[in-house]
Amino acid sequence: MSEVQKTIQLPSNESAIALAGEREENLKTLSRLTGTNLVLRGQELLISGTQKQVERVSSLMRSLKSFWNEGKAVTEVDIQTALQALDTNRSDELQDLQQDILARTRKGDIVRAKTFGQRKYIKSVLTHDLTFCVGPAGTGKTYLAVVLAAQALLANQYERLILTRPAVEAGEKLGFLPGDLQQKINPYLRPLYDALYELIDPEKVPSLMERGVIEVAPLAYMRGRTLSNAFVIVDEAQNTTPAQMKMVLTRLGFRSRMVVTGDITQTDLPSNQQSGLAVAQKILHSIEGIAFCKLTTKDVVRNPLVQRIVAAYEQHEQ
Repeated sequence: MSEVQKTIQLPSNESAIALAGEREENLKTLSRLTGTNLVLRGQELLISGTQKQVERVSSLMRSLKSFWNEGKAVTEVDIQTALQALDTNRSDELQDLQQDILARTRKGDIVRAKTFGQRKYIKSVLTHDLTFCVGPAGTGKTYLAVVLAAQALLANQYERLILTRPAVEAGEKLGFLPGDLQQKINPYLRPLYDALYELIDPEKVPSLMERGVIEVAPLAYMRGRTLSNAFVIVDEAQNTTPAQMKMVLTRLGFRSRMVVTGDITQTDLPSNQQSGLAVAQKILHSIEGIAFCKLTTKDVVRNPLVQRIVAAYEQHEQ
């Protein structure tokens, strides 16, 4: 089959850098995923391959133009999502995904869904009182939930934001650390604080916590309470027991919303203990008003290596 070539003229050096990525990693990714050869010479991108391959890459360039044309960095996740849209005739949905801005961080960075799975997850949270999201590390389960919760709190849609997770060690023992109870449990809650600080000034968070507007606490603190007019996030839910899961789900009060996140493959419970998240999926899957979202390796938005690590573990377990 004869090789064809096509040259795409990029508008500026900034757009060329945005498209190529650091050390031209994006071009390497494109070559690996499409079978083409891509060479960047200044502001000219030279594409060579079969007619079908070159046309596919050209269509992909058009799908990503809203990024590179304005000098916005293109990521490997953006490339894979665009390819998925191309192969499944979802170009219109891809445009919506690229244009829908969920929030801006305190530094001005844009927060948006980067995959179709994440977009579905966000829509589910916004339209259901209770949403379960299950998926591997790096898919944005916790981060997106905290962003939505912080936005809703700042817009006065809820009186309280409650972030909770079971205090189960991932192999380490923290019980002998010095300090009071709050200092001992802070390591468990660090990921929730990190996401929260992206949107709310860290200096304001202590004041909000003192007033009870924001509460970050281990799951045991939820027992016996009714969580009304609150946005509740239950993180690392794979480490709940069935009894704990039932307890926290039945805390949901009026005018409240709850998001439960977890990764079934990373349970730190004893081997003879069932995960409350797994049990809840079986019991509640057909209950009206509850949404279940499953994110996969395609939704991993951390370092691309994380996606390959997760895939390798999944293949090994199978």
